[in-house]
Amino acid sequence: MSLSKVMPRIERFGEITEVIPLPNLTEVQVNSFRAFLQADKAPDARDNTGLQSAFREVFPIDETEKGRSTGLVLDFLEYRLGEAPYTPEECREKDLTYQAPMYAKLQLIHKDSGLIKEDQVFLGDLPLMTEDGSFVINGADRVVISQIHRSPGVYFTSSYKGIKKLYTAAIIPMPKRGPWIELEFSAGVLEMKVNKRKFPVAMLLRVLGYDDAQLRALFTEFEPDLELPEDKSAGMSADEALLRLFTVLRPGDPPKRDKAIQYLYGLLADPRRYDLGEPGRFKMNTKLGITRTDRTLLNFQDGKFSDAGLVDTIRYLMALQRGLETVGLGADEDGVVNEVPVGEDDIDHLGNRRVRTVGELLADQLRVGMGRMARGVRERMLLGNPDAATPTKLVNNRPIVAAMREFFGRSQLSQFKDQTNPLSDLRHKRRISALGPGGLTRERAGFDVRDVHRTHYGRICPIETPEGANIGLISSLSSYAKVNPLGFIEAPYRRVENDRVTDDVIYMTADVEDRYTIAQANSPLNADGTFADERVLARRKGDPLLYTPAEVDFMDVSPKQIVSINTSLIPFLEHDDANRALMGSNMQSQAVPLVRADSPAVGTGVEERVVTDSGTSVISDVAGRVSYVDARVIQVTLTEDAPQAGMVTGNIRTFELVRFTRSNQGTNLDQHPIVEVGDEVRPGQVIADGPASDLGRLALGQNITIAIMPFDGFNFEDAICISEGLVRKDFYTSVHIEKDEIEARDTKLGPEKITRDIPGLSEAALRDLDEDGIVRVGAEVKPGDILVGKTSFKGESEPTPEERLLRSIFGEKAREVKDTSLRVQSGQGGIVVKTVRFRRGDEGVDLKPGVREMVRVYVAQKRQLQVGDKVANRHGNKGVVSKILPPEDMPYLEDGTPVDLVFNPLGVPSRMNLGQILETHLGEVARLTGQKFVTPVFDSATEVAIKEMLEVAAAERLQRRKDEGFEVDKREQDVLDRAGKLGVISQPQGDYEAAQMQLSRTGKSILFDGRTGEPISGPVVVGTMYVMKLYHMVEDKLHARSTGPYSLITQQPLGGKAQFGGQRFGEMEVWALEAYGAAHTLQEMLTIKSDDIDGRDAAYQSIVKGEEVSGSTIPESFKVLVKELHSLGLDVEVLDNGDKAVDIFEGMMPKR
Repeated sequence: MSLSKVMPRIERFGEITEVIPLPNLTEVQVNSFRAFLQADKAPDARDNTGLQSAFREVFPIDETEKGRSTGLVLDFLEYRLGEAPYTPEECREKDLTYQAPMYAKLQLIHKDSGLIKEDQVFLGDLPLMTEDGSFVINGADRVVISQIHRSPGVYFTSSYKGIKKLYTAAIIPMPKRGPWIELEFSAGVLEMKVNKRKFPVAMLLRVLGYDDAQLRALFTEFEPDLELPEDKSAGMSADEALLRLFTVLRPGDPPKRDKAIQYLYGLLADPRRYDLGEPGRFKMNTKLGITRTDRTLLNFQDGKFSDAGLVDTIRYLMALQRGLETVGLGADEDGVVNEVPVGEDDIDHLGNRRVRTVGELLADQLRVGMGRMARGVRERMLLGNPDAATPTKLVNNRPIVAAMREFFGRSQLSQFKDQTNPLSDLRHKRRISALGPGGLTRERAGFDVRDVHRTHYGRICPIETPEGANIGLISSLSSYAKVNPLGFIEAPYRRVENDRVTDDVIYMTADVEDRYTIAQANSPLNADGTFADERVLARRKGDPLLYTPAEVDFMDVSPKQIVSINTSLIPFLEHDDANRALMGSNMQSQAVPLVRADSPAVGTGVEERVVTDSGTSVISDVAGRVSYVDARVIQVTLTEDAPQAGMVTGNIRTFELVRFTRSNQGTNLDQHPIVEVGDEVRPGQVIADGPASDLGRLALGQNITIAIMPFDGFNFEDAICISEGLVRKDFYTSVHIEKDEIEARDTKLGPEKITRDIPGLSEAALRDLDEDGIVRVGAEVKPGDILVGKTSFKGESEPTPEERLLRSIFGEKAREVKDTSLRVQSGQGGIVVKTVRFRRGDEGVDLKPGVREMVRVYVAQKRQLQVGDKVANRHGNKGVVSKILPPEDMPYLEDGTPVDLVFNPLGVPSRMNLGQILETHLGEVARLTGQKFVTPVFDSATEVAIKEMLEVAAAERLQRRKDEGFEVDKREQDVLDRAGKLGVISQPQGDYEAAQMQLSRTGKSILFDGRTGEPISGPVVVGTMYVMKLYHMVEDKLHARSTGPYSLITQQPLGGKAQFGGQRFGEMEVWALEAYGAAHTLQEMLTIKSDDIDGRDAAYQSIVKGEEVSGSTIPESFKVLVKELHSLGLDVEVLDNGDKAVDIFEGMMPKR
């Protein structure tokens, strides 16, 4: 690649070769949505999943409600999606949803005549996923995150009643697809609990056709001499038991056989109402060793109920209660009984928790919408004329549209996409939440659910989770993890055959993995793939032990398979404490893309994949030669046959670049080409860098020279001192784009108008507006400047009859208008980069009712690093810039290089994030040699290797210095002597060159104080560290108020920057002023600066007129207190100096 910026040499560390690359990092979203749509399959070849299953479940719709029938059935044949009318880019611009029309081919069958009417019905628009795995809803990018919940199936748990251990079985269907069923022993009787009502299981078994003998045989199978408690249902027939069961479950309803059958069918046997789902049936089959396929708990045929797994559950529970190790269940065709091991379940095991991805969540929501639609169809069938009915007339798509809108707009799992940088974008799509509909709530979730489980290994990252209330409830998918079609998370392993590790990679769920012994990825191997050691450290069910090679079944694929993408970007992760690594992982997602992107000098090798998979850069999908490049377009002439891509014309593929676009968080999405005309490109190659991307590598921060030393208290308590050189060189400058919009409405007084003709403004105030009153692109605007001129009619009082007469004679006088222009808010401003005007009636423009037109203005702001901004490294060392010093005042190295930033050494040992020290040492080698390093997590550069590299680099530096005639001077000798005494190096004893070499091996340097020129008394760690500027910028938080809005209720000033509020002067602050005896200041604070209405008005008048501020009157809160006391029945009166009663509520309410 011939680039203006040359890619530095990258040296890779690490012993472990990875047999498979990382999977596509957004596939959890993309694959799920693809499986939901099945758009690429022929209608008759579609599987019964996703959208197809939602249709299949609701149709056919017939109405045999309440005994009346019109002989109509509405059935579903197939669905298809039309073309999306707008591209995602157009949707973002015009506040539209990126969606495609959904049509279903339905047929209406008249049962009596056999007449069939077929019709294609429009069922509403279905939002589509963009290529990168997000949705565009009303112009904003959103992500639907996956939800983790307890898998349907059967679970056996225990609890103690006194000293007796009792076991319970729970049968759980899919969320909202039937009741939870619990089986438990109570006073020796096995009871079943459904919908909070309990009854003996024997009663339900009798409904299934069991007689007394069969019941006795079932209950005494594992304990022949068991004393059975008295059975109240003894001798009952199936029908009698059914009626008795119905009276227990529906105590108010009269017991009738038909009603009872219908109720029990709907409760446990109707596939439309009770559904274990495929995952539930799979879990039940594996637990009980049976091979059933039905997804209900009971079957109903020929007027009789039969068992579909309930009896096996009862036998397993009894075997568990009896303490047996195995139980014989589920005979196969030859009558051979399966011996199943008996044990209770761990509900936090990932074999028992599954992930509901986008497709499933969407299908669930569509099912709800279609269910409502079906109710409407049944009503129309009953009410309308059967002969005139057609599918189009019967179907109303409003419930489906509403369900979709509800899901994407309001669901807890549909979130505003985090687009701060490419990494946060990618991480958001890989999020897994235990919250949301059908999930846990923050308050209810205990410690166990939040904790790291051994089965998280290789599936869910143990590091990356939020701090605070959501800890452990929101987590991230591990790097190599995949979600299988049933929703269980799988991790990859290499198969070990005949003591040899093969390249055959198997993906396993957590319960399958429990059967095997698995070696770690860093186990030493010989060249032929056999284990080098006689004993191999491996784990079985999460317990690490030493095994012989013959006992090992599998081996980890990569050491980074344990952690998420965010965490795998932290070099030397293995040297960091988990709490700080958590902060480091989360803070990388808050890094602001900088104007000068620079990839890390010490990376981990995952940086390229984040850029290619996040979708923020331009990736070539063809092979060819670059034939044209400018700032907006790259054209590639193909060397191979063109794929069927819409953008290929002739044999030229055109890539359009995104320029200065606002992200959801206001950061700048901007792409620029990194190829030149004549360059060869291959598929998958990055040809244009996006935000925070440097030649196709993720670049969230800057490589800067740091020192770790105390610095005059400027870096006390995590404060950070930086050099002004960073600001001057624009190292931490970022571009932020704000969006302002204004609407012109039709009001009762008349239409508002967007215009340049604004009353009472000078020409200077209008100089940047065009003839329509919209600011020109490129104008620099400051707070208070007009962006869009707008006038509205003033409300006027009703004219008198005389005025009306004069008006009718002399014509209407020009009505007065007021200025309601859009102005730049306080604290904002910058350069106008784009203006957009939408008028009602324009193509694709959908304005709110009553709005005639809308103008949107984008203002870009260049923000340099300043005091108060938050910066952090990748190891959780974060702080606020406290002082920006000139470079000449910063400590400098012997060659005169000033350091860029000074961290506090006290922030390292107690927090145990030593990875940053190793990064700094390796970064120092990078600084001295001009190359970059890749050091993968858990397979990093060793300390020995870093020491040797430091020594080589130092030897070259010392030799250069010697050649130039500079010896080790007296001041440096003093520092080396002191270092010898402290034991940092061995005593120099006159050989200062050797001492310098020794010091360089420790990664420390001799620093000089920039202000005095004297050396700093001890050696200091100096090197290159990767430091990011975070999204928490002081410019967004800085705020001051003079006068502003007041609360209507308390009449006190509002709080917060958004409300232009004041600073709260609370109880503790009052104590402080009381302690100082500052009585007058305190009185002002509590009266004229707060809720003394008359007093504050008078004070304002006095200040304006330049007079002395008069005293205060009665604050509003005192009046509230008096009223509170009145409400308690206490007659409180306020007296003046002369003991006369004063009415403090004068003029507020009529006196009684």
